[in-house]
Amino acid sequence: MATRVLQRLGNGLSPARTGVRVQARLLLVSRGLSASTNRNGEDSWFRSLFVRKVDPRKDAHSHLLAKGETSNLYKIQFHNVKPECLDAYNKLCEEVLPSIHADAHYPCELVGTWNTWYGEQDQAVHLWRYRGGYPALTEVMSKLRKNKEFMEYRNERGKMLLSRRNQLLLEFSFWNEPKPREGPNIYELRSYQLRPGTMIEWGNYWARAIRYRQANQEAVAGFFSQIGSLYMVHHLWAYKDLQSREDTRNAAWQQDGWDECVYYTVPLIQHMESRIMIPLSVSPLQ
Repeated sequence: MATRVLQRLGNGLSPARTGVRVQARLLLVSRGLSASTNRNGEDSWFRSLFVRKVDPRKDAHSHLLAKGETSNLYKIQFHNVKPECLDAYNKLCEEVLPSIHADAHYPCELVGTWNTWYGEQDQAVHLWRYRGGYPALTEVMSKLRKNKEFMEYRNERGKMLLSRRNQLLLEFSFWNEPKPREGPNIYELRSYQLRPGTMIEWGNYWARAIRYRQANQEAVAGFFSQIGSLYMVHHLWAYKDLQSREDTRNAAWQQDGWDECVYYTVPLIQHMESRIMIPLSVSPLQ
């Protein structure tokens, strides 16, 4: 077969272009030489005949999946706290974070702040919203460096932490925008590490599937990462308690179409994690 392909390629070319090189390739293929260098070269050349065409993309997936009517940017922070310092850490956060949230000088809002209950232990999770996108984030960071109270908070906080990390996120267009919520509630943060290149596919399935999870108002927010760990998705849910969570999730399976969403999205996932979180007293999401 390889010989026929090579012959067809040579038929429409001038002798100068078909020449010794094509004849040499025909001899190599027809004689079936087994030397690894020649075999690798032939395999690579033969595969190049069947290169798939890449469909052109006209826009980044962030523009296709994010809310177009807003320019909100979110930051999620994960702080791993020394176990003996968790109470002091929470007290410090409750003293400082609300003042930043309430100050119109800073174009940012504290969406929610929690401690993990089940999942990674002794961990604090903070979610911030920057209305105005990256310029708002830059403005806030610049102003906070000049805020003496905040810098003292950062120094004191640093003594209590084992590690910390953050991500910058955009919200999916088909999810609810997170709004203050009365409690008491527990919150579940489900985090998915997707296979690279599958974010659009994930969004297409969940744009239809989210309607199956709205009956009890449990859907709080959905995000995908822009900076930090990439191809990360976070879904935030609220429940009255663990039994309510169990009942609500089981009820989704009774609706036609939910099983299809699960079936098609599970293969897109490389890793997933669930955190059950309890809000701090100052969290707008209670």
